[in-house]
Formats: sequence, structure tokens, C-alpha cells
Amino acid sequence: MLGVWTPEQIRAAEDRLFTRVPEPQVMRRAAYAVAVHTAQVLEERTGGVAGRHVTLLVGAGNNGGDALWAGHFLRRRGAGVTAVLLAPEKAHPAGLAALRRSGGRAVPAQDEHADTAGVGAQAAGALDRADVVVDGIVGLSARGGLRPVAAELARRIDVPVVSVDLPSGVDPLTGAVEGAAIDADVTVTFGGYKPAHVLTPAAAHCGRTEVVDIGLDGHLDDPELHLLEAADVGANWPVPGPEDNKYTQGIVGIAAGSARFPGAAVLAAGAAVQAKAGMVRYAGPVADLVRSHWPEVVATGSVGDAGRVQAWVVGPGIGTGASGRDVLAGILEDGHPVCADADSITLLSSDPTLWDARDPDTPLVLTPHEGEFARLVREKPGPDRVAKAREVAERFNAVLLLKGNTTLIAAPDGRVLVNHSPHAWLATAGSGDVLSGLIGALLAAGIDPWLACGYAAYVHTLAAEIAAGGAPGAPTGASGVLRAVPEAIRRVRACGRS
Repeated sequence: MLGVWTPEQIRAAEDRLFTRVPEPQVMRRAAYAVAVHTAQVLEERTGGVAGRHVTLLVGAGNNGGDALWAGHFLRRRGAGVTAVLLAPEKAHPAGLAALRRSGGRAVPAQDEHADTAGVGAQAAGALDRADVVVDGIVGLSARGGLRPVAAELARRIDVPVVSVDLPSGVDPLTGAVEGAAIDADVTVTFGGYKPAHVLTPAAAHCGRTEVVDIGLDGHLDDPELHLLEAADVGANWPVPGPEDNKYTQGIVGIAAGSARFPGAAVLAAGAAVQAKAGMVRYAGPVADLVRSHWPEVVATGSVGDAGRVQAWVVGPGIGTGASGRDVLAGILEDGHPVCADADSITLLSSDPTLWDARDPDTPLVLTPHEGEFARLVREKPGPDRVAKAREVAERFNAVLLLKGNTTLIAAPDGRVLVNHSPHAWLATAGSGDVLSGLIGALLAAGIDPWLACGYAAYVHTLAAEIAAGGAPGAPTGASGVLRAVPEAIRRVRACGRS
């Protein structure tokens, strides 16, 4: 599992590191990594470094210093380097001196020949000559979008961009983008991921994020957020052993679907089957339809007739009327772990008495998209989705899976998993029903609810990519995602064994 640290945590770790290693030495180490990755971009785009031109967009402080030192190293490899200084009087002195020693140039972003947008003639020329741009405008302390001249420089870039630590203009803590921001092809960050690298919409500005070791290991506190890797999911996805049978692998109940939304039941039950639950029991009005698609499902007409289960999925397509309410209330009273999705969330939002049916010690998973979230708590998540997800998970003593291109999974104790999708194929009707079925199967197998949601979200995202033929791929629907689940599990299992 990978960690994600806040800017404050990274700065504190750096301060501890600087007691043993001089800060200039650490800066040069970081800048050399930026130079290496910039050289790789040049080689991929133009076939070499020597004779090519690199333009640095340089702000004040250490972020700009990293860019200047990177320019120094690239100049020594034969590239032409021009630094465009947005605040010449605040440029990092040692970095600027190093660039000039190696033969690089520095020009102001604004001069007496500035155009109507405020960009100086020399700065405009440097962008026109660039084969790659290094973004060192602002760093981890930045808030808000780019200022006008920086925004105009960013708008004129038409070559690949390598950002230092994070793309300038994104919020490093929340991932919000509230104005103009750099669109990077590669982001080179130091010591560990920061929230902006994994939270939407900032993550979309980062391109490929490369984490560089600068010696912070051993100095970092516990991470603020967590990212799952394929090996984490594969090593812990439940598979039967020689002593297992259908009962020991987990029995999941699916209460979903209606005459109006029969497909929800088929998708949710099918996902539980594909996840390899030991047994799937369906309880609802479309039992015959579910049985026709998945003959291995034990299908009945009501929750009361379903038989023994170890976890429930309730909500997809059940409706928000009296019958749906009765189904939800009965399942909450049943005393087993519950994944409450879709109509269940709407029912819980509109009828607070339903919460009384739940034993507060029984695990509960809530899986809202942003509209359902707003109904549940009477407000939108806002720009700081992590803080709001934590707050709501604690309020309801439940694991909250807040859907989105970046899905957040918050536990009541404050832990947060992030699942960032590189594509948007899951923004389609029925995909949430598939996710709920996966979660239910893992809950029935006894997986910690927080991790069950994380594992399910990871496999769900991978299945969508497989179904689409690889991002950007071709359009795919929820049925295609469902069919790809076994292959997604096979792939993560292979990683878990390696």
C-alpha cells in the first residue's frame, strides 16, 4: 500500500532530514531527478538532448530553485536552456548562479517589449523555441490558480511539460483547481505522493507522476491517505483453499431490482458470483430473471425467505417507496454487515427513523455518488472531498465510499483510501450495481469493510479498463464491466503471487 502525505508532513520530514544532510545537497538531488526525467521526455520526443531547447518557467523560492538547478544539469548535457523568471528579484540565488555558470540564460517574464497579454518579448521567444518546458512556478505552499502572466505563459505552451513537485495552479492539499493551471505530461515529486497527485481534478493535470527518493524515508509520519496497488489486492482477494466449501467462502444476500429496474438485480448478483462468493442468495421481485442469468444464485421472492447470509447488499433498483423501505429496514435489523447503495441511500436520507433499525456495532458501507451524498447530508462534498468524506464516515459510524473519477473510501476512524481511475468508463448506468455486488462478496468473506471497498473499487476500475480494451479504448457498458471482472481478479492475483 502506497502512502500519500500532506505538504505539511513533507515539509516536517524535510526539516528533520536537513538536520543530517545540508539543504542545498537535497535540492541538487531533487533537481537532478527533474533533469533526468526531462531528458527522457526530450529523447522520446526529439531523439536526443544535445542541441534541443529547454524553457524553465521559474517562480520564487525552492520550487523555482529546483527548476534552475535542473536547467544547470540539462545545460551540461548540451541542451540550450532559458529560464523565464516570473519574479526576478526573488529567484533562487544559488540555482540562478548555477544555471548561468553552465551557460544558461535567464530572461524576465515581463519587459519593456511586453505584448498586450503582459508577456515579455524574450519570454515569448523562449517558449517559441522550446522543445520541452519545465514548470517551476509555484510549489507546495501555493493556493489558487495561476496569476495572469503565469496563466498566459501556460496557455502558450504547445510542447511537453515536466512539473516540479506538482503542476502549478492546483491545490496541493485538496486537489482543487480554481483557475488556470499547468497541464503536465510528467510530474516529478519528492519523497512521496501528495494529495494533488491522486485527487480529482488536480490529478488530471499531473500526467504521469514519478516519485523520487530524496532521503525522506524514516522521517515521514504516518500517511494522510493510502493507495492500493495490484499486489495488495491480489494477495488479499479471497480464494478457496483445500478445506473450504461454499459456506466458508461467504454467503452474500442481494436485495435489489424491481419491475422498473430489473437489471440492477442481475448486475449486482452477477458481480457477487464473479467475485467468487461461496454462495449468492437473491431476495426480490425479479428472482426468475436473476436465476435465468445466473443459475447458481439461490433466488427467492423476499428477504424473509432468503435464508442464512453473512452480508447483505441492498438498494440497487429497489425503489424509494414503502416496499423498498420495508426491505431496507428488515436488512438493517438482520444484524449482518450491509452495503447500502443507490435507493437505500435515498431512503436513509428521507427517513431518519431507518437509522434506528441498525445495530451501531454492525458494519455498514454507504456508497453514494455526489448527488446521493448531497441528499444524505444536505450539502455537496465541496472542494475538500477528503475532509468531508471523513466527517460523514464518522457521523454515521460507517465506511463511506464516495464515488467519482477519484473514489474516496473513508473509515469512521479517519483512514482514507483513494482509488483514482485513469478513465471515465465507469460513468455509466449500472456500474455502481456491479461495484456493490463486489463489495458484498468481500464483506461476506470477512474482509475488513474499509479494505473490502478498496479492493472492490480497484478491481472494478481494472475491469472497466479491460472491457474498454485499455484506456482510452472503446465505449463499454456495465455488462461489459461485469464480464471483465474474472480477468481483473486474475490479473491482480498474479501480481499478488509475484
